[in-house]
Amino acid sequence: MPVFHDDQHGTAIISGAALLNAAEIVGKDLEDLEVTFAGAGAAAVATARFYVSLGVRKENVTMVDIDGILTTERAEAGDLNPYNRDFARDVPEGDLADAMEGADVFVGLSVGGIVDQAMVRSMAENPIIFAMANPDPEIGYEEAKAARDDTVIMATGRSDYPNQVNNVLGFPFLFRGALDVRATEINEPMKVAAAEALADLAKADVPDAVRKAYGDQPLQFGPEYIIPKPMDPRVLFEVAPAVAEAAMESGAARSAVERDQYVERLEARLGKSREMMRVVLNKAQSDPKRLALAEGHNEKMIRAAYQLQEQGIAEPVLIGNRQEIERTAGDLGLEFDPEVVDPETGDYDEYVDALYQRRKRKGITRNEAAEFIEDSNYFASVMVDQGDADAMLTGLTHHYPSALRPLLQVIGTAEDVEYAAGVYMLTFKNRVVFLADATVNQDPNAETLAEVTQHAADIARRFDVDPRAALLSYSDFGSVDNEGTRKPRRAADMLRTDPSVEFPVDGEMQADTAVVEDILQGTYEFADLDDPANVLVLPNLEAGNIAYKLLQRLGGAEAVGPMLAGMAKPVHVLQRDDEVKDIVNLAAVATVEAQQK
Repeated sequence: MPVFHDDQHGTAIISGAALLNAAEIVGKDLEDLEVTFAGAGAAAVATARFYVSLGVRKENVTMVDIDGILTTERAEAGDLNPYNRDFARDVPEGDLADAMEGADVFVGLSVGGIVDQAMVRSMAENPIIFAMANPDPEIGYEEAKAARDDTVIMATGRSDYPNQVNNVLGFPFLFRGALDVRATEINEPMKVAAAEALADLAKADVPDAVRKAYGDQPLQFGPEYIIPKPMDPRVLFEVAPAVAEAAMESGAARSAVERDQYVERLEARLGKSREMMRVVLNKAQSDPKRLALAEGHNEKMIRAAYQLQEQGIAEPVLIGNRQEIERTAGDLGLEFDPEVVDPETGDYDEYVDALYQRRKRKGITRNEAAEFIEDSNYFASVMVDQGDADAMLTGLTHHYPSALRPLLQVIGTAEDVEYAAGVYMLTFKNRVVFLADATVNQDPNAETLAEVTQHAADIARRFDVDPRAALLSYSDFGSVDNEGTRKPRRAADMLRTDPSVEFPVDGEMQADTAVVEDILQGTYEFADLDDPANVLVLPNLEAGNIAYKLLQRLGGAEAVGPMLAGMAKPVHVLQRDDEVKDIVNLAAVATVEAQQK
């Protein structure tokens, strides 16, 4: 592969992505832009050439060096080198101030402090200013913004201001895509593809983890956010596939990749959790189901609905006040028309009747049922119960027990199921385990533990994992004998003798016995598990909750869930601090469950 000067071309690609979006925001076509460059070295020439590849007209580029505007007169006099001579213009001589007058775009690749507010005021309406000199830009961010009353879109090389032009956004992923198709070169179509992918990504909803990394800034496509943040993990599986496709289409690739499969491989590099979730996401996308999102007014629910619709994972229905939901979606800049059902404005007498019939001998009157149905949790529960939605999520604004109550009262557990259970999938670098019960059953008996184990095994299968279950205690196979250790022991015995149970299970055993192969096969070679367990059933709610939180916070596990198992319909309760990605993941789980039911 030929030498690729990353400092020069990196600036070109990242600022090119910024230019695409900035021009869109101010409503100007690339071919009409008048672009002024401060600096005429390698980086400036590379960036100017790349802008031309994107659609800027070469005759609209004015380049200025320490001696002034690059003119044809200077080129003929031999003052310019073979590279920047290409951008000499047949215009009068002048300095940077002359070149900036009337310009739509200023690109600074020179030294700090050479642009003043008067120069900014001389530019065209709604100017675009990329002041990228380091460590000090050609003009400060606040200074440029304060120079005018119209829209000034500003980018710098600094991380303490919006729109940082940082090469880390492009190079690892540009090279990744090129290498994975064994490209013979990094050509112009590949660079254009990288810039366009970055520009498109800036328009997508930003993950909560990225927002938190930048102090919970309201990162939303607009003048203050025209390129993704360097910490955004999605850059890998957006830019690299775009580059790989461009390499194949342009003839630079020596091997081929299929985009969807390639994206999955790239996602797997970001952690076992993404690899496992991809299994469920693919299943969900094959047959999306109608998903009721209680608490539909919540910003995270609205953002999740947007992603579910965009990715074809589910058909989201936001339950809540229509005006509030539509206003929030607009404020977030989400260009989609969500389906909204407002319990307070429609005629839902049939839902009131259904709730009344369910609860009339549980202390509820019909008037009370009418009041309850205005609660989005009860409304969504009845909606699923009546078959008007296939699945449901709730819990962002409620404590878990209060969010769970309407689901148990209206939907209840499945036929032949006595107990629901909360199951977490915990992913580590090279291992995945399913942990139960961490949310529902406070002090289960042996029968409950046996049922919870089967629920957890069923969820493992949804992720294409063959379950191997261990019922945990502080005792190993009878080493301590009391009522507490007998419960998981009896549960394991019940499961082993149940002909319907088609997965290996054993217990009671200590946690390290269950997950360490040397202990399991060495010290306890008689155990029914040939390999370490991947379904771990804790003896009570207290232990389950403590275990998953310790594994998540100190053990480095990524948690997906809690997944509510054993219910008559696919319904799940989120945690109050869940991020949008957690909602999307649980929605995919609910969709797959709805497909199976």
